[in-house]
Amino acid sequence: MNKIWSDVTEERVVLGDRSLLVVLPRDSEALIDEERFARDEFLPYWAELWPSARALALAVAELPLDGASVVELGCGLGLPSLVAAASGARVLATDWAPEALPFVAENARRNGLAVGVLECGWAEPQQIIAGGPFDLVLASDVLYERASVPLLVALLPRLVAPGGQALLADPGRPALEAFLAALAGGGWTVESGAPAAAGRAVVYRLVPPGA
Repeated sequence: MNKIWSDVTEERVVLGDRSLLVVLPRDSEALIDEERFARDEFLPYWAELWPSARALALAVAELPLDGASVVELGCGLGLPSLVAAASGARVLATDWAPEALPFVAENARRNGLAVGVLECGWAEPQQIIAGGPFDLVLASDVLYERASVPLLVALLPRLVAPGGQALLADPGRPALEAFLAALAGGGWTVESGAPAAAGRAVVYRLVPPGA
């Protein structure tokens, strides 16, 4: 962890009339561990502020979230979680990469916000489920591996509260079409907006059956 924190930078992210400070590693590629990749194909995706995270943060900033319960899946540096907390939500930021969570906690501290953090993967999501259900589930650019599709399709219905929704930002990953088709086949309503100004990512609104 000391190695990660030895070379960080800070970026000010402006979202409409809101401004947030985000601390992040200066060089994410320097964090690649070849032995760890060989073991479980782990790459430090969490260490970059991706266009999808910016797009999702912009969408979250437009929602009335005062008092709402929110969880972010695959939170990385936690920008959407920060925006939700700044809007008055009770927020839990989750990631399977333990290195990400101290950055989320530090980013929350620097912005005077309260964000809970949890290390948990989707294959064994009991701890995430135990914290719910949630009024809003957030995820940005989490479909870069096809193996994630069935896990996320199975998890979402267990997280979204009655009357709730999920927001997914995606830049067009190959697994996106299969994911959206699986949700639609399960009765979910899938709505999408235009590509966000923050990049070519699109934010999808996912509403469970009966909502």
